Amino acid sequence: MTEPLELDVRPILRDGGEPFGAIMEAVGALAPGQQLRLLASFRPEPLFSVMAARGFVYQARPIDGGNWEVVFTPLSVPGNGSASHPDDPDSWPDPSRYLDCTELNTAEWVDRILTRLAAMAEGEVLFALLQQEPLSLYSQLQARGHAWVGNFDPEGTTYRLMVRVGHRH
Repeated sequence: MTEPLELDVRPILRDGGEPFGAIMEAVGALAPGQQLRLLASFRPEPLFSVMAARGFVYQARPIDGGNWEVVFTPLSVPGNGSASHPDDPDSWPDPSRYLDCTELNTAEWVDRILTRLAAMAEGEVLFALLQQEPLSLYSQLQARGHAWVGNFDPEGTTYRLMVRVGHRH
């Protein structure tokens, strides 16, 4: 088994920074089946649901000086057909629909994305730009059988989401 990728976000937090972009970059760099070992100065509760939506389970334990070690383990290796883990986004067709939702509130962009997806054919891909990661959208995408991938731009200011339309029930 591959050694876990270790990310220590304590220096980022100590300097008053936001480590989320670095964490998502590390997640994107993981090899199939590889764990992420995160070191933080607090128990990162909000991150647990984000990582669960990406198909990870976690084990958290306190370590020295009030710090925490959290090991995120993927539930399965990509390629298993899971809606939230499309086997190869690089093999998806180019997006046929584009949405810039950076100026919309959450309710507006959720509605706009779901409405647009409902009008698209199975296998088509939607690309959307958002102000934040669409955590509230993931369960709705999964319930509809869609696959998705996403990340923040290099500056960490805009979330880029691609959704492949799933099979209509």
